[in-house]
Amino acid sequence: MAVKEPITGFAVAVVREDGRWRCSSLDSGALAELDAAITELRKMRSTGASFGLLAVDDEFFVIVRPSPRGPSLLLSDAAAALDYDIAADVLDLLRVDPPDEDDESVWPEGDLEILADLGLPGVELEVIVGEVDLYPDEQLHMIAQRCGFATELASLLDEI
Repeated sequence: MAVKEPITGFAVAVVREDGRWRCSSLDSGALAELDAAITELRKMRSTGASFGLLAVDDEFFVIVRPSPRGPSLLLSDAAAALDYDIAADVLDLLRVDPPDEDDESVWPEGDLEILADLGLPGVELEVIVGEVDLYPDEQLHMIAQRCGFATELASLLDEI
């Protein structure tokens, strides 16, 4: 199940405090291990919204939003769990079985309302996730644009 090559992509923490957005890089280990991403996000103390955006190997993305009740999660493609440990960990936490290896469909698993309180209703997020012709970073940029932190995300990604 584990991918042998190094995992590429980006892991970004997004925080909204006092009406302002801030984006910062998470450790690259967050792309390989869901626990690492959750732990790093929990360390970010904020009175406002905070969540993580993980774009993995141009294949899929994960949104992680920690809360006292446990993290809310969205995996853009459940089939990624067949090849990536982090995607399998998301399905594990969601208590969802991975799809069959023969199933070539792309569908999300998790909370489509994960960013609804930030201006992105679940039906719109489902449309973005359904854009299978886009790379995960492009989908995450659309999410950032819709929520209002596209400039901050683009600035950070230009730096890394």
